[in-house]
Order: sequence, then structure tokens, then C-alpha cells
Amino acid sequence: MARLFLVALMFFLAACKSDPVTLKFSGETMGTSYNIVAIDKTADLSSDALEAAITATLAKVNSQMSNWDPNSEISRFNSATSSDPIKISPELTSVMTAANAIHDKSEGLFDVTLGPLIEIWGFGARTPDSPVPADEKIAAALDVVGQSKVLTLDSGAATLAKHLPETSVYLAAIAKGYGVDQVAAVLAEAGIRDYMVEIGGDLVTAGHNPQGEAWRIGIERPDAASQTIEEVVDVSGLGMATSGDYRNYFEQNGIRYSHIIDGVTGRPITHGTASVTVLAENAMMADGWATALLALGQERGLRIAESEGLAVLFIARSPDSGATGFETTTSSQFSKLQAKP
Repeated sequence: MARLFLVALMFFLAACKSDPVTLKFSGETMGTSYNIVAIDKTADLSSDALEAAITATLAKVNSQMSNWDPNSEISRFNSATSSDPIKISPELTSVMTAANAIHDKSEGLFDVTLGPLIEIWGFGARTPDSPVPADEKIAAALDVVGQSKVLTLDSGAATLAKHLPETSVYLAAIAKGYGVDQVAAVLAEAGIRDYMVEIGGDLVTAGHNPQGEAWRIGIERPDAASQTIEEVVDVSGLGMATSGDYRNYFEQNGIRYSHIIDGVTGRPITHGTASVTVLAENAMMADGWATALLALGQERGLRIAESEGLAVLFIARSPDSGATGFETTTSSQFSKLQAKP
């Protein structure tokens, strides 16, 4: 999932000796970048020790969830050909439990088994002359996907089983948010109560920013050419994720094909919803729901957001919306969270 927002933060610290210290860390992880702002009110934490703990935490998440590391826990599961239950870590169990919950509540549109469909549509490895897959290829891929039909999770026993050897689990739409939450837990354990952790656009915040104000984040207009902020939202104490279809796509014969695949049809989405932002209790749930609701589209997604009490901002393409070409719609919970006192 592409980086879909611009973070606007101003760091003004007074010069007096007793002031809190703002610690900032950044780097690369999970195929993207991360940025962390943590406020040490005691001014006595070791920046080096905290950075080492963050690095170790991110390395552990990669070793469990990365589809690009052939030795990761999920890669070993994917390479297995047995249909017997395989013991998995508590961390992977937690992520798969959340994935199953979102899958069930999203009419099956959130699906961690879509790897074969993603592959045949060429996203991530597409060349300009790659053809749209034939109907037969799509049908064959659909035979080995479908989270609820090809996987069995036993959360109590911490086991995961695939029903077909070709089935694979692809965690890009939820593991990044999980990684954000794990880093946030490291900060909280160190006694930090004011922070922002962001990985590739997914984030979680707590407390206040260095100015002592609510954390506020800019959401990009879903136009790859503009880098314009469409909305600025208050995310203090919440996880946030945005999913969009406007960076990773291709066009062929005048038709636009998004990287967001509908697991029911086996084809890219065709509705006009361009991006979805979700605010949730943690980044993992925001991450998964953002992908699910983008796949569903505004009309179906808003209905589910209201029934599930989700805080969601939809941005859709609209030729009638003036110069921007976009219109926004929010769920009632999103409006409540953004209401000014």
C-alpha cells in the first residue's frame, strides 16, 4: 500500500534545561520508511537504547510477517504443501485473528489469500506490455483463494492450516499496522506517553505533540500529480491508515486497472472510490479496514462502517465536484471524532 498522506508537524522546544526532550527516529522497514516522534518528559531516556529496541521490534515483525523474506514465518507457511495444522507464533495468531474478523465483516472483500490473483494481474512486477489475464487464469486463481474457505485458524491452539497446497497468505494489508502497534508498545513500556509512530502511511499516536497540542495529520488528495492535502484530521490517541487506488495501477486499451483486487470477481475494483481513511483503536485494525473498505467502495463500505461503528473518510472521484474532481463522505463516527468541543 502506497504512502497516502503528508504529516505536518512543527517542533518548537523552549530552551530551558528542564524541558522535555523530543526524540526522532527514522529508517527503512517492510519495504517502506518509518518515522517516529517520542517525547521524553523525564529527559533521562537513552536515545540509543530506545532506537535499538525499536530496530529489534521491527526486525522481529519482519521475521514473522514478511512475504519478501523466504525465511520468515509466513513464507515458511506458504511454502508448505501439507494440509495439516501448522503451529504459529502468538503474534501471527493475533494478526490472523484480526484478519479473519475483518474478512467476515467485510463481505469477504478483505482477504489475505489473494496472492495468486495479485500475481496474475502483475502488480509489483508488471511490464508495460503485460496482457490482462485471460478469464481461465482468473478462474484458476479463484479456485485457490478465499480466506474463509482455504484457511483454518485455531486461535486457541495457535495453529493455521491451508486446505490446498497452492494457497498462500499475503499480509501486506495488515502487518504494517501491526508493526506500528508493536513499536508503540515499546515506547509505552519505556514510559513515553506522547508519541507518533508511522510506517509507510499507517500510524498511531498517543498524548500530545511537542507543542502540547493534539496530533493532527494531513490526508492526501488521491491525485498522484498534486500532493495536495485534502483533509486535516485529529488523530490523538488513535490508529490511522489510508488506502488508495491512485498510485499502483495500469491502463490498457483505455481501461484503468487498480491494484485493489475484488476477491469475489478476481478482478480489480471498478467503482469510483479513490481512497479510504480509517481511524481505529490501533493501527492494525485501521490498516486492515482501510483496504477492506476501499475494495467495497463508498456505497457498500459506508453501510458497513455505520453498522460496525467505524470512523471512516471516503474520497471518491466525481466530475460534478468542481475543480478538484473529488468529493468526501464520512461515517457518523468519523464526524463525531472530528467534532470540535
